[in-house]
Amino acid sequence: MKFIKLALVATSVIAALSGCTHTPNSQHTHLATNNKVVSELSAEQQLDVLVSLYFEQSLTFNPIKATYVGDNSFNDQFLPVISAENRAKQAQFYQHFQNRLAQIDKTQLTGQALLSFEVLSHELSIKQQGMQFPSYLLPINQMSGAHNTFAGLGSGQSAQPFNTPADYEAFIGRAHSYIAWLNSVQTAMAQGIKQGIVLPKPLAEKLLPQFKAHVVTQAEDSLFYSPIKQMPASFTTQQKETLTAKYSALILEEIVPAYAAMSEFLAQQYIPNSRDSIGYSDLPNGKAWYEYQIKQNTTLSLSADEIHEIGLSEVARILSQMKQVKETVGFKGDLHAFFNHLRDSDEFYFNTPEELVAAYEQVKQKIDARIPLLFDIAPKAPYIVKPVEAYRAQSAAGASYASPAPDGSRPGIFYINTFNLKAQPKFLLETLSIHEAAPGHHFQIALQQEVDNLPLFRKYGGYTVFAEGWALYAESLGKELGLFTDPYMWYGRLNDEQLRAMRLVLDTGFHAKGWTRQQGIDYMLANSSMAKSDVIAEVERYIAWPGQALSYKLGQFKIQQLRDYAKEQLGEHFDIKAFHSQILIDGAMPMPILERKIKRWVAAQK
Repeated sequence: MKFIKLALVATSVIAALSGCTHTPNSQHTHLATNNKVVSELSAEQQLDVLVSLYFEQSLTFNPIKATYVGDNSFNDQFLPVISAENRAKQAQFYQHFQNRLAQIDKTQLTGQALLSFEVLSHELSIKQQGMQFPSYLLPINQMSGAHNTFAGLGSGQSAQPFNTPADYEAFIGRAHSYIAWLNSVQTAMAQGIKQGIVLPKPLAEKLLPQFKAHVVTQAEDSLFYSPIKQMPASFTTQQKETLTAKYSALILEEIVPAYAAMSEFLAQQYIPNSRDSIGYSDLPNGKAWYEYQIKQNTTLSLSADEIHEIGLSEVARILSQMKQVKETVGFKGDLHAFFNHLRDSDEFYFNTPEELVAAYEQVKQKIDARIPLLFDIAPKAPYIVKPVEAYRAQSAAGASYASPAPDGSRPGIFYINTFNLKAQPKFLLETLSIHEAAPGHHFQIALQQEVDNLPLFRKYGGYTVFAEGWALYAESLGKELGLFTDPYMWYGRLNDEQLRAMRLVLDTGFHAKGWTRQQGIDYMLANSSMAKSDVIAEVERYIAWPGQALSYKLGQFKIQQLRDYAKEQLGEHFDIKAFHSQILIDGAMPMPILERKIKRWVAAQK
């Protein structure tokens, strides 16, 4: 590969990563140390070496990511334990690469190299800023956490391979590493109790069933026994017997006790000491912490007050369009009555999970056939529609997307949550499919993985504001794709956009303006037809992930703003397919960097 060849002659660009936990691979341990040789490298070559090593060594801090991107050398490791020593190593890692990056002459870079420089500079800066906040005291919540990732890996239905006896042995090692990490999670959360940095009570309570679900008395009843039930036929009888015995012991003697201990800790210590308040503003240094969350998630310089006002304006605008739909379908009654009608009428809902999934599979075919109208690129990787697994369905989002395996062994997955059919109305079929699959998340993420010569830290990296902004922008293309011809389907698009607009109001309301959980629930019920169960899950999501929910609408605004700019500047020469390619072809990036890139592209077209 290009970066390996460069690495063989460019050691002084990266120097020795003193204090880092990673041991360089064989190529990098034989790097030359001749400063004259290094000085002869171009700035782009120096950057190639640096970004390659940055990605390689970053996997030390995230072995799970290594598995997902197809690097199986980390399959027997989990996350590093939560400790002051490991935090110091990570801070040193970021500082080291920031120092190395500063030695490269940015003025000599163009094109992809310039983008990589700017993206890495942003990434290192924002990560260093985040080290000042004690997020390690809140290592898991009901929405996200490596405890659920581990369960997915161990189920045999995720990225962890179970093709050879060595694969099975690797997961045993990963399980041991996970248990050590989980012990450190408990220790960190106990420290959080002492420092007053704990989850709100409703969130803490939702964690308990996630752990109790894995406390079983028979190994065969455990999710982690699934790979044993699905052992390849090529395994010998002796191999099968040995692995069965090992996994049975692993489950009953190590995994179950670890989950049971965490369940006991949550029930007896953590939940009783969790907080009644919900906003980050109520935590020590919480105002600055939330401002950082806004900056990290949106990559934009907007205050909580500005975002709140944008949200209020958008909610009002979308409500007026919802009223137009109500009148179009001839509903007699006010908008609130129309919302109740949409929530309560059986005609808008499926009878079985199977019907729900089948409907999304049909919409998939319809949308896929229309993609060429607005795009001249498409990912090679396919995607499938699949229900959310039962063990996480109750707390999971209504829909989500998982990227395909880089080697093509696993397709992209559009997950639809069948736990509550009343939270999955028929009128969301088109807009939700666009968002999660094509031309939304699947298009953007799968294409990013397939771009030739894209540095690995960008190929497998991402920015919420870019990914979610693109997916919401993709929804806005529905009419241009010949969709939303049914007024109820158009209402579904408005309902989805309203959800993202309300997020601007609620996220800032909770974390900067003192809103209560009930206030958020009431606001969402008053301004949408969402099911109450879905509203509660959404509200608790915003409480758990401060700033994340802001990314959708703000990212969409920026992409639409760039489209309007390009169209205004280029006039009749504006090509929507070319514009979409420019947005997608270089992968996710912070919005200011994307804006500079698009403006350079526009200038080159004149």
